Amino acid sequence: MDVFNKFYSSVSNTVSQLSGVLPGNPVTREFEATQFVASAGPGLLWKIYKGYKKSTKQEASIFVFEKKHLDRWTKGDRDIMLETLRRGISQLTKLRHPQILTVQHSLEESRESLAFATEPVFASLANILGNTENMPHPIPHHLVNYKLYELEIKYGLMQIAEGLTFLHNDVKLLHHNICPESIVVNQQGAWKIFGFDFCVSNQATSGSSPFWPFNEYCPAMHPLTQPVLDYLAPEYVLSATHSPASDLYSLGMVIYALHSTGHQSLGNVGSDYSKFKRFVNELRNLPASRLSCVADGLREYVKLMLNATPELRPDPHQFLKIPYFEDIGVKTLNYLDSLFQWDNLQKSQFYKGLPQIIQKMPHRICIYRILPCLTKEFINPPMVPFVLPNVLLIAENSTKEEYVKYILPVLKPVMLIQDPIQILLIFMQKMELLLKLTPGEEVKSDILPMLYRALESDAQQIQELCLSVLPTFASLIDYPAMKNALLPRIKKLCMGTNYISVRVNCLLCLGKLLEHLDKWLVLDEIIPFLPQIPSREPAVLMGILGIYKLALSHSKLGITKEVMATKVLPFLIPLCVENGLTLNQFNALITLVKQMISKVETEHRAKLEQLNSIQNESKVMEHSLSPPGDSLVSAPPPQTELDKMFTGLGIDPFSFNQPKDKPESVPTQTENRPLTIEDKQRIAQQQESVRKFVHQPKPTAIPAPPRPLHKPVDLTNSLLQSNLNQLSKPIPHTASSHLPSTPSVLPITNNHFSTSGIPNSNYTYQNQFQGFDNQLALPSTAWTSPSGANFNNKWANNQTNQTNMKQDWSAFESLLPTANNTSATNNNVKKLTDNEMMDLLS
Repeated sequence: MDVFNKFYSSVSNTVSQLSGVLPGNPVTREFEATQFVASAGPGLLWKIYKGYKKSTKQEASIFVFEKKHLDRWTKGDRDIMLETLRRGISQLTKLRHPQILTVQHSLEESRESLAFATEPVFASLANILGNTENMPHPIPHHLVNYKLYELEIKYGLMQIAEGLTFLHNDVKLLHHNICPESIVVNQQGAWKIFGFDFCVSNQATSGSSPFWPFNEYCPAMHPLTQPVLDYLAPEYVLSATHSPASDLYSLGMVIYALHSTGHQSLGNVGSDYSKFKRFVNELRNLPASRLSCVADGLREYVKLMLNATPELRPDPHQFLKIPYFEDIGVKTLNYLDSLFQWDNLQKSQFYKGLPQIIQKMPHRICIYRILPCLTKEFINPPMVPFVLPNVLLIAENSTKEEYVKYILPVLKPVMLIQDPIQILLIFMQKMELLLKLTPGEEVKSDILPMLYRALESDAQQIQELCLSVLPTFASLIDYPAMKNALLPRIKKLCMGTNYISVRVNCLLCLGKLLEHLDKWLVLDEIIPFLPQIPSREPAVLMGILGIYKLALSHSKLGITKEVMATKVLPFLIPLCVENGLTLNQFNALITLVKQMISKVETEHRAKLEQLNSIQNESKVMEHSLSPPGDSLVSAPPPQTELDKMFTGLGIDPFSFNQPKDKPESVPTQTENRPLTIEDKQRIAQQQESVRKFVHQPKPTAIPAPPRPLHKPVDLTNSLLQSNLNQLSKPIPHTASSHLPSTPSVLPITNNHFSTSGIPNSNYTYQNQFQGFDNQLALPSTAWTSPSGANFNNKWANNQTNQTNMKQDWSAFESLLPTANNTSATNNNVKKLTDNEMMDLLS
């Protein structure tokens, strides 16, 4: 919370400062100031704000001078100071050179301030050396403990010397105030000349020797309205003259301040003009020990630059030629600044050797100085394959914050370039680095589409590299992208490529992606795809085998027994007889097949045992509830060898030899298998259930309504009475006319008719009537076979063959009554009692 409060207070202070200064200044119409970062100019009166141009969002720096700082001055000094500042910025705006600060918006004045905009500025050299006057408090973090590298000093001095060469030779202008306050370091680390407040222009006519008018230093004026005495050349006092050599003296004093302890000037004069005069006299006999802090390769040239005689000082061109600047780093930075002058062939040669130099340079120089020069080449696609490795090399030594801020924004447009193809190849080779530094959102929005394009390219090497790096960031790919974008592209490449190595790499990539997929995506997308691959090379088969093994052994995935039995094994088993397999490959394949078969066997047996146990439990329950039967079961017929072969295969219930109602034995435990604790628990539960059913009270039956008692019928008496009634009936006249007179009653035995006493017996009536037990009454008409009569076969055959023949019943006519005596017989016969009837029939 304290950090937030500090940040809020600093922002509030910045806003309040800007609102008090910039409102009313025309610069605010085009530029937005965001942060107070540095100060520069005479007495560091110019405040430097970080900001941007509103229309283009281009980064910029806004220089602001607040007039209230002059309130304690006299009116004359205030007017001189304001005029001096206006003149200096006006002169700066007219100059265009790489080593001179570039003005983006000219000076604007309001009642409270002066302001103008420039290229992005890091700080003034005075700020870097520890002068924090007119700076924000606390000091900005980018300036805390800031230390210049020797390479930065070398190249910075070289840039200032080049700027002075331009001013002296081309513009014919003396700066007249080279000091740390008038040197500005831009955002890329380049040193730029600033502070032309006291510059002197050449007044000579064209073609004549240069002439720079001289104004004597006035101690009565305010020190800030005149050049800084610590860096002022001695000829100002000694000869009241100045020349381009005076700026070289000032540069020599800057070199001393860069190397001295505490970055103090050599004379440490301050604003004391009398002390400056004494120091000028000491310069004539300056001991070499005073310059011991200066670097060895530069010390003797600094002594020469600080010589009291201007003619003995080297000019800027000579200064640039000293061995001190013969440094590979300096030459590299100088070459980068002049790249626009070279053709593509020369640039490519330079970029090829640049990685060796980058590894020896300080990282800050690589980020702020080399990287901006390299990124300018990204607009030239043929040069990108030469520049990109250097940019990625800088990224290797960068922190994640530096990469996101400075490198990633310039790499995003490059990721979209597909021609030349080497660009994709370089990105694939450095993909691990990109994934390590790039945030997850940018990986999804920029890097993943680039990988899709790599999979769809025609270059084999790019495809293989892409397949090798995809699993490294599979965790960053969401499920829809994995299912709908990545997997279909890999499968399409695997099916369509003509290179075995690409196909094998596709399978390896899929195998590495398995742990990032869910079970159903593997079963739906991966497993059915493998048999479709149009290749049977051993390497491809082993890749397929590896995916099966991973899916089978992975704890989260696993292949179901149904998939193994119906899809995987029918594909793998024919591969076991492929002739191209080596012994090790065959062993791996057959081992996996056995493993799958064993897994199918184990799982399905466990399922069937579970189902069988459920069936057995139900049978035990039924057996315990049903009463024991007393029915006898016939012994099964002896089994032949052929029957034994089909025994136990589950077809016994459908066999003819197997009785349908034979009760199956109820096994109490699995065959020859020791009982597990689960089996024991299950059997104990079964026994407990049976025990509960047995000990339950018998249900009370609901009594049925009483039925009427039926008196048993005496069938013998009923039969006798029926026969007697039939015998007592009169025989019709048609039948009696053909029969002779016979006794009225036939002799009847107990069970059937007797044929003794029948004359002229042509038929064996005993045989023909045998079995005619219950039919005691003869028919009154022609004899027809009743449907329910129980005749023997002979009688039935005779009736069938002689249906149209007239039967001869003459033998029975003597037994039947005639028409004349029918009535008499009926009247004279005494009705027999039951006992008499029984005696008669006995």
